[in-house]
Amino acid sequence: MGHRLSKIYTRTGDQGTTGLGDGTRVPKTHGRIEAYGAVDEANSAIGMTLAVKGLPEDVVKLLTEIQHDLFDLGGELAVPGYRAIGQPKIDALEQALDRLNDDLPMLKEFILPGGGPAAAACHLARTITRRAERQVWRLMESESVATEVPQYLNRLSDLLFVVARVLARHENGQEVLWKRDR
Repeated sequence: MGHRLSKIYTRTGDQGTTGLGDGTRVPKTHGRIEAYGAVDEANSAIGMTLAVKGLPEDVVKLLTEIQHDLFDLGGELAVPGYRAIGQPKIDALEQALDRLNDDLPMLKEFILPGGGPAAAACHLARTITRRAERQVWRLMESESVATEVPQYLNRLSDLLFVVARVLARHENGQEVLWKRDR
């Protein structure tokens, strides 16, 4: 493969437009840009989680695979008509979710985000993923996007919640239960 990014700045976006993967120029506020931008933010937040030293190897492997998926998903959003995320990716998230959740105590109350540095970063990634999902649903009001895209993001946010709970225990952190009448 040749040099894909030989020059980082192009000046082509200086007037408020950017190029989609198919060459179409759109405003930087276009729904596709908002959607894949939020996916990129979620991916970066997962990277912040992975930057914490000493994470369980299975969590590192899982989150790294998810980062690759999110890059593919962003590509799907950036290139109208391109498909990268299918049901097998959603199934893989569900399997990981079930496996990790099996060892956790049942929740009877909501928990506040936190529990340790990695757990808190994972909660942040979860909330950004929820926003990305909302952006995709908004985009789907006006453009065609495969239904697997928001489904993947929905499962991912659930999985990140469970991973945050796993990481809180790994970090010897405490899950703080929400108290309604405090």
